[in-house]
Amino acid sequence: CGNALLNSRKSFLDCTFRMLPKCPAWSLAIGHQYSSLGTQPILCGSIPGLVPKQLRFCRNYVEIMPSVAEGVKIGIQECQHQFRGRRWNCTTVNDSLAIFGPVLDKATRESAFVHAIASAGVAFAVTRSCAEGSATICGCDTRHKGSPGEGWKWGGCSEDVEFGSMVSREFADARENRPDARSAMNRHNNEAGRTSIIELMHLKCKCHGLSGSCEVKTCWWSQPDFRVIGDYLKDKYDSASEMVVEKHRESRGWVETLRPKYNFFKAPTEKDLVYYENSPNFCEPNPETGSFGTRDRICNVTSHGIDGCDLLCCGRGHNTRTEKRKEKCHCIFHWCCYVRCQECIRVYDVHTCK
Repeated sequence: CGNALLNSRKSFLDCTFRMLPKCPAWSLAIGHQYSSLGTQPILCGSIPGLVPKQLRFCRNYVEIMPSVAEGVKIGIQECQHQFRGRRWNCTTVNDSLAIFGPVLDKATRESAFVHAIASAGVAFAVTRSCAEGSATICGCDTRHKGSPGEGWKWGGCSEDVEFGSMVSREFADARENRPDARSAMNRHNNEAGRTSIIELMHLKCKCHGLSGSCEVKTCWWSQPDFRVIGDYLKDKYDSASEMVVEKHRESRGWVETLRPKYNFFKAPTEKDLVYYENSPNFCEPNPETGSFGTRDRICNVTSHGIDGCDLLCCGRGHNTRTEKRKEKCHCIFHWCCYVRCQECIRVYDVHTCK
C-alpha cells in the first residue's frame, strides 16, 4: 500500500481517514483508520506513505496529530452536508485506497472544494484543540488583541488560527511540491480553505455584572461554527475560476503554472477556488470518473433547483412511494418539569430518481 501510494498522485485525504495500521498516505485524504487516533499512541514511522517532510512533522507534533485527523473528518462531513442535494454528494468509498474513489483524480471544481474544506478542517480542529488546552505545544493567541473597544476588555482565550493554519499548511501541502499544474491548483485551494477561517474570525463576548447586567464585557477572537466556513466555501465553489495550464522553461526544468481562462472575468484572489478540468455530469455510474449516478437518490419534487427531481434525476423521471414514520406529537409541558408526548404515525411521499 505504501509503495503504491508513494508512486501515485494521491492527495492528503486519500489514506489519512482509514485504519492506522492499514494505509495512511497523508496527502489530502485522511480516512477511517484515524477515527481511533485519539485513543491510540501514534508511531509515525509505522505509517506507510508519508513523505519525509510529513514524517518529520508527525514526529515533531505527534500530540496534535489526532486533531489533524479530526479536522479532515469534519471537513468530509461538511462536504457531504453541502453537497447533499447535488448529483455528486461527496460519497466516500470504504474499500478503496482513495476515500473519494477516482473523483479527485481530475482537477475539477469538486476537487477544489474538497481540498479547501479539508485544509480548513485541519486548521479549524487544531486551532480549537489548542484553545481548549488539549496540547502543550500551543495555546491561546496573545499577539492580535489591539486596543479594546468601549465597554469591553480583552479576556478569555483568543483562538490562535495562525498556528492552526501553519499546521495545516505544513502537513497538507507537503505533497504538493511538484512543478506541475495540479500541485499549483491544490496549493492554491488548500490556502483558500485556510484563508476562509481568517476571513470569518469574529469577536465573541461574555457579560459580567450583577444579575447579568453586562456592566463589563470580556471579549476574545473566536472561529465561527464550521458550518459557516462550509457555507462560505460552497459559495466559492459556485463561483470558482476556470484556469488554463501554461508551461515555462526555468533553470530547474519545465514548470507548469495556471492563468485565468477568460480575461474578461476578474482574476481569482487567494480567497477563491480554481480548477482547470470540467466535471463529469455524475448522472450515470462510471467507475472511471468515480460517479455513482443518481439512480434511487431521494429528490425534492417541489424544487426547481439542482436537488429537484428534474435536475437531480437527469431527465429520467422519478418514482413515488409512501412511507410511514413514527413521530412525537401532542406534546404537553407538565409543571415541573417534564414534557409528555404521544406517538403518532404520519404518512409521507418519498420521491426517488429512476
